Amino acid sequence: MNRDLDIILGRLSLLFKRTTKTRYWIVIANDPYDHSYNVFFNSQRANERLRSVPLHKLSNYTLTNLENLVEALHQQVKFTIEYIGFTGLLWPRSQTIIQRKRMKLE
Repeated sequence: MNRDLDIILGRLSLLFKRTTKTRYWIVIANDPYDHSYNVFFNSQRANERLRSVPLHKLSNYTLTNLENLVEALHQQVKFTIEYIGFTGLLWPRSQTIIQRKRMKLE
């Protein structure tokens, strides 16, 4: 998990520019067919198109490890994290719902 976190933070620091009128957030997508989680860095300037850059593919396909990674990521960066493909699933330790509603393209 520490190696995955280091890879994500290293790539994130290269992409994050403190630009005004720009929204930054992280997306974690569940890929049940490949049994992995994909992490993306999204940015969107005012009146411009969305830019989504893949950061890392997590091949360790357990929610417990993902929960630990997300907690460690929250301690390092304060970006909003959106989840795709986790509808109805619960975090193992905290027992809270990961994603309440489905996204439009799911």
